[in-house]
Amino acid sequence: MTKPFTHRLRVRYSECDEQNVVFNGHYLFYYDVALTELWRETAVDYAAMVAQGTDLVVAEARLAYRRSAHFDELVDIEMPVTHLGTTSLILSPVFKVGERLVAEGEVRHVFVDTAAGGKREMPDAVRSALLPHSTPEAAQRAGGRPSDDEQERRAGRSNSQSS
Repeated sequence: MTKPFTHRLRVRYSECDEQNVVFNGHYLFYYDVALTELWRETAVDYAAMVAQGTDLVVAEARLAYRRSAHFDELVDIEMPVTHLGTTSLILSPVFKVGERLVAEGEVRHVFVDTAAGGKREMPDAVRSALLPHSTPEAAQRAGGRPSDDEQERRAGRSNSQSS
């Protein structure tokens, strides 16, 4: 990855609270907009993926707020892919106004079977499309690494063996 996918948006007046800063809940909305644009950029047809029986759900989201963004400022949302697992995907969004770090975090997604509702392997087309937007560490781990389930089993065995 030379540079993470970045989406820019302008803060609208309605997104600011009485303190004249972006209300904290809007950052996850901003993330979702940037994720949608990342999918468009990678030419992955999300609707087709869902029609073929695979969907993507948020399993966990964490944001740390560093500074505030204000009305009419341009917010750049960098979207590095930091994990490409067998059934999961992690992005670590970075929100900036110019060089000012506003917020950063981590969002873990899980691929699911739309019919059965359980976890499902990431489609190969999605993995291939996201590799160029992945950190070098994520790209390296994506090739030949144990599945998420296998890692969980190993962690469970080592925890139970130490008891």
